[in-house]
Amino acid sequence: MQMYDLINKKKHKEELNKEEINYIIDGYTRGEIPDYQMSAFLMAVCLNKMTPEETANFTMAMTNSGEILDLSPIHGVKVDKHSTGGVGDKTTLILSPMVAALGIPVAKMSGRGLGHTGGTIDKLESFPGFLTTISTEKFIDNVNKIKLSIVGQTANLAPADKKIYALRDVTATVDNISLIASSIMSKKLASGSDVIVLDVKTGSGAFMKDYKDSLALAKEMVQIGNLSNKTTYAVITDMNQPLGRAVGNAIEVKEAIDTLSGKGPDDLLEVSLILASYMLLGAKKVESIKEARQLLLETIKNGKALDKFAEFIKAQGGDSEFVYHPELLKMGSIQYEVKAPKDGYIQGIDAEKIGNASSVLGGGRVTKDSHIDLSVGIYIHKKLGDKVSKNEPIARIYANDDAKRKEAKKRILEAYTITKDKVETPPYVYSIVTKDGIEEL
Repeated sequence: MQMYDLINKKKHKEELNKEEINYIIDGYTRGEIPDYQMSAFLMAVCLNKMTPEETANFTMAMTNSGEILDLSPIHGVKVDKHSTGGVGDKTTLILSPMVAALGIPVAKMSGRGLGHTGGTIDKLESFPGFLTTISTEKFIDNVNKIKLSIVGQTANLAPADKKIYALRDVTATVDNISLIASSIMSKKLASGSDVIVLDVKTGSGAFMKDYKDSLALAKEMVQIGNLSNKTTYAVITDMNQPLGRAVGNAIEVKEAIDTLSGKGPDDLLEVSLILASYMLLGAKKVESIKEARQLLLETIKNGKALDKFAEFIKAQGGDSEFVYHPELLKMGSIQYEVKAPKDGYIQGIDAEKIGNASSVLGGGRVTKDSHIDLSVGIYIHKKLGDKVSKNEPIARIYANDDAKRKEAKKRILEAYTITKDKVETPPYVYSIVTKDGIEEL
């Protein structure tokens, strides 16, 4: 095989077979195919697209480029959830202990945040002593004993994806549905779970701003998952405003604890319940989403979900006392109320701008190695559709630097749109994609 011939084949809209795709991924990962040829191939894919079969083969080739986590020593059906990324998205911290409290093993690898907010691993480090890097043996042992473990992704997970993504980032080949889906799913498939539930965000704070694009991505990933013999669902959820009211790291952990205690915001609880319900359905714990919802709500009412979260934090070296006393979580030394400039109704909250405001405070990770301040963040008082009076607080800033506080205030005010007329609020969840089709909600 010659890379020149495969580039030419894709340029003329011909379909590549499994062996040809494996040749491309293996050769590029080993450094035998140069960047300039891989760039040409990726551009041909962007212009001419890939078939579902090509996309599945491309994904599996990246999955097989490195370590595949063997979770067979874990008893039962292993479930995982992945989010395409959003502002205020702390659902993993809520749904994981709920599902684990019902006896379903949650073996999860999560990433750090890049860009406007921290990732799940960053948030968990708000607990003093919590270890996000533990051995595979300890990871599996924790899941068998308490049904839950969350760790950082290993460097050997889908190395082809890391190398190809870096190239896509500098060659204007990021925005192709097949390449995006392959990038996400290669890491999920390498993580070893039996059931994958995907939270695909749509709206101003999401990677996919348009619902049609989000739906296309969801369909592609569900197809890849099921072609790879993984039970896969995608839930398309709203990101036209921050999820919940807390944006940051420690402040989001506190809101997650509030939700597990039955005091969380409605949107955050609803999205967490729907995602967790499909995790239970995929694990065959329940026969219907209604039954799953009832079981999950019961874990909040009887305190088992909160206890499971504390057990999980303790098992990975963290101080579980913070779960029962979230006021111990460190918050920024400067608290400042951002006030509405006029009377009216909240018509829009640009979630990405709110995320950027949190990043300005120090709550986001601009590069992989940059310092992140876990104590800073933003609490949203007013959300879409809410009535507001002039000088009434719309958001609270937690900061440790006054210059950063001032810049965050500016960005928060830019994020809000206030009008005279009340507007309709978007749904929390738009649709569910399964192997059988699309269910509009």
